[in-house]
Amino acid sequence: MSPNPTQTAPALAAPPLTLAAFLALPQSETALELINGQAIRKISPKRFHSRLTVAVYHLLSDHLGDQGEVAIEWAVSLQRQGQPWVPVPDLLYISAERLAPDWMEDTACPIAPELVIEIISPGQSFSQIAEKAGDYLTAGVDRVWIVESGAESITMLRQDNRWEVFRGDRAISDDLFPDLQLTVRQIFRRAGFGD
Repeated sequence: MSPNPTQTAPALAAPPLTLAAFLALPQSETALELINGQAIRKISPKRFHSRLTVAVYHLLSDHLGDQGEVAIEWAVSLQRQGQPWVPVPDLLYISAERLAPDWMEDTACPIAPELVIEIISPGQSFSQIAEKAGDYLTAGVDRVWIVESGAESITMLRQDNRWEVFRGDRAISDDLFPDLQLTVRQIFRRAGFGD
């Protein structure tokens, strides 16, 4: 029987990317995350997301910047389900104790930071980001803040499976950052929202 010329061969699945191959990819306009061996585009932030990112960055830098580094969309090299995982959190904080201030390589953050902040974008659900937060915590991140612009709230998740929701003028209290004096209202005002 001769082959049918209209049939096409099944598409071959691309082999999983290694961590080294992923980190060697050229930088693109859209951030990429390594998930299950595949380079996945991160959702492109919109205006509110962007304004909240900048507001949180400035406020955290004011409070924590002399103790470590606050960074926007810096990829982090972690492990998830036994595989390399390189997420790109909206923001992160890593202390000078975890990552020496003179470490100056232009690559993904090599150590789990103390804090990762994810801002929910349109098209994302709280449960999707909460699942990702669980992965961060399992990978060694101490705290994850989930920022919800619609609810004007921050949900803090901790290593010990406790979580807490902050709104309005209630201070974001955390023994990881005992000197932090910050409220959700301050963040949203700095971003140009709220009263």
